[in-house]
Amino acid sequence: MPLKHKGSDSSAEPKKRKRVGFAEIDPGVEPEECIKIFLDLACTDLRLFTYASLTAVKNKDEVGATDSLCIKPIDLNQFFNVDEKIYGYKNLKRGKGITDLNPALRDIFGESLIAKEQFLQSFSTNRDYISSVIADGAGVTCNSLVNDADGSVIEVVQMKLHSPAVGLLYSRLFPLVLMLVDGGSAIKVTDPNWDIFLAVKKVQDPSGISIVTNVLGFATVYRFFHYPDSIRFRIGQILVLPQYQGQGYGQLLFDSVYSVALSENVYDVTVEDPSEYLQYLRTRIDTNRLLGFDPVKPAIDSVVLRLKEENLSKLSSKPSFIPPANLITLARQKLKINKKMFLACWEVLIYLSLDSGSKCMENFRACFSDHVKDIMVDKESTGGRKELIQVPNQYDPAFSFVVTWSPNSGELNNMNGDTNDQSAQEEQLTHLVAMRMEAIVKIATKILSLQKPR
Repeated sequence: MPLKHKGSDSSAEPKKRKRVGFAEIDPGVEPEECIKIFLDLACTDLRLFTYASLTAVKNKDEVGATDSLCIKPIDLNQFFNVDEKIYGYKNLKRGKGITDLNPALRDIFGESLIAKEQFLQSFSTNRDYISSVIADGAGVTCNSLVNDADGSVIEVVQMKLHSPAVGLLYSRLFPLVLMLVDGGSAIKVTDPNWDIFLAVKKVQDPSGISIVTNVLGFATVYRFFHYPDSIRFRIGQILVLPQYQGQGYGQLLFDSVYSVALSENVYDVTVEDPSEYLQYLRTRIDTNRLLGFDPVKPAIDSVVLRLKEENLSKLSSKPSFIPPANLITLARQKLKINKKMFLACWEVLIYLSLDSGSKCMENFRACFSDHVKDIMVDKESTGGRKELIQVPNQYDPAFSFVVTWSPNSGELNNMNGDTNDQSAQEEQLTHLVAMRMEAIVKIATKILSLQKPR
């Protein structure tokens, strides 16, 4: 065999040097830009696709359809580490990226996330899933229960979360809380004190042979002990699926919780850390209930009479029109409305009883303004004072503040720490009063629009 010599022919072409190239830096994409989730309303299975947002589907033909209803989650970024971006998914195609989606997706969906083939099969194999889970639940009777125009039946079913089947159903629904509720957090489903109120819609399938049950929304309620021998209901989570919002199902869930609270004679009903909209909805619902509560009318009439007859400009201090203590207690006993909620509704009730263009409305606004300012800044306190301190806020830098309590007596500090100038503090208080009054007007206007003409 001939041997190769180290030396080579001088006439041979020299070897070409390899050029080193660097790939462009991947800027990453926001999770909302490359993730799409499908939810089967009948069996609450979830399936992930590489698109954006959340889509609710009723049959497998709607999976991937361009005209499907898409629901954008509140914020998926929080589930991705580092800078909250996904790398390596350019133009919705996986490249040389190294972002592993599995850990983040498991944090959101747990075992609810399934393969596409399994998801499509669920439309035929799991059509009775919801029906079987709620079969042993207790139907809730309340005034809001209605039949839809299409012949379907709307029901609310109360169940214990620690039941294995119900706990599994909740685990499938919980990812929606993370995606659609700001600040949503998990609850311990094995705790026997948790109940779930499930709003469902029963409709006959196109074949006319069977009934399909779809989830509309749900509320979770915890039973707290109240000394000495009572129970207090606290609503931990309440969610209506986006495609069903604005159709009265949120009120249906609230009414169902109140119905059970009354039947079991609990102490009262509270809501844990409600969002701004949930607080608005709850105030509107409870105000409407108080409008039909006979003991409220004489107390409101008394307030309205004072607003009409008294010359408040001659008074050194304006009346606060706080409701009678026995009325607050009676509303708690008969309607299960707690004191804080009653006081919020009381302001709306007074507003509803006044003529918007009359002198008494001006008196009400003046009294309301003084009442809010007295709460925020306790000018009569000698052992300590409340202070408004300006803090950074990316949403509204001009009106962002916190209230603090100072044990030292003396002049109040203003928003910037200058003891000589109170103008900034007064401006903040005026803005707060305006926002509170705007909320009252909004609730009152909605209640009036929903009242049937006589």
